[in-house]
Amino acid sequence: MRILDVGCGINKYPGAIGIDRNPRSRADVLCDLDRFPYPFADGIFDQIRAVHFIEHAADVVRTVEEFHRLLKPGGRLLIVTPHYTDFSSFCDPTHRWHLNSFSFRYFGEDHGGFGYYSCARLREISVHVRLLTLWRALGLEWLVNRFPRFRRFWEYYLCFLVRGKVIEFEFEKAS
Repeated sequence: MRILDVGCGINKYPGAIGIDRNPRSRADVLCDLDRFPYPFADGIFDQIRAVHFIEHAADVVRTVEEFHRLLKPGGRLLIVTPHYTDFSSFCDPTHRWHLNSFSFRYFGEDHGGFGYYSCARLREISVHVRLLTLWRALGLEWLVNRFPRFRRFWEYYLCFLVRGKVIEFEFEKAS
């Protein structure tokens, strides 16, 4: 299984090919991650991991399109990013984007009504929102993740009271 760890930093995923812009990282390939294409052939990766990277990208849509290019049909994409209500989303001056659990629906099968932004199509496998410890202990994290309608209600009305911490997305490249 070929795995690409984008923005791997010093914690490269075991067995993955790491790509980063920082020479102090443990990357196998150093390059500007805001310049496309990345130095790999089309459709060679079974999995791409972008853990705490996408919020640093200059262009989220173009970056996801590049991930789509690099994935094999049926390949998996894992994106982990701070939820926009968490303080860590704003305290890092290199964070360009503040995302929520619906931020990637434009790449889905229904395109969120905005399919003209991109031709890259990803099937959502899962979205998991981690909440701050207090709310997790009270069972609210389970509700947010178990019931999509409750997650939407939480995003619209409650998320600044019951703040999110991290969002984990898993997608599959549409054939």
